Amino acid sequence: MPPPFTVQALPPDQLLAVYPLVRETMPALTPGAWLRFARQLAGGKRAGQAGIVAAWRQGRNFPCGLFCYRVDNDLQHERVLVAEHFVAVDLLDPQGVLSALVAELEALAARLECKGVRSVVHRANAEVRSGLSAAGHEPEASLLLKPILPHLHRGRGLEAAAHRGGV
Repeated sequence: MPPPFTVQALPPDQLLAVYPLVRETMPALTPGAWLRFARQLAGGKRAGQAGIVAAWRQGRNFPCGLFCYRVDNDLQHERVLVAEHFVAVDLLDPQGVLSALVAELEALAARLECKGVRSVVHRANAEVRSGLSAAGHEPEASLLLKPILPHLHRGRGLEAAAHRGGV
């Protein structure tokens, strides 16, 4: 029996087709913002060093899962595959989609000669976190984010200029 999912690099002409999947984890994301982000990953500049991997259920036209990746240099581990924006949506077997994505994640890291995989799970996604943990991924560090709003940039710029005597 063939595996229920096909997992491979997302062709650039399919970027808009996965937009509904990405919105599952980021409901406020606009199509334009997604396409700008995705084109940078899927574009020729970083060919082989960044991209989007998607999963399709056998016999289906639309993807049911994905992750975005890039290769980073790391002080401790040298080359590391960084994967984030995991999505696994399947009515029959969401864990199966995630398992197929994780298997490809590890195979991709090996092909790219990475010495580790760093998985970033956004917004406390318990299903993704548990699936990655079951595959041997362990907490390595804490990732913290403080949003900087545009109006704060303008105010800080004026403050900094005033301190330098520019305002």
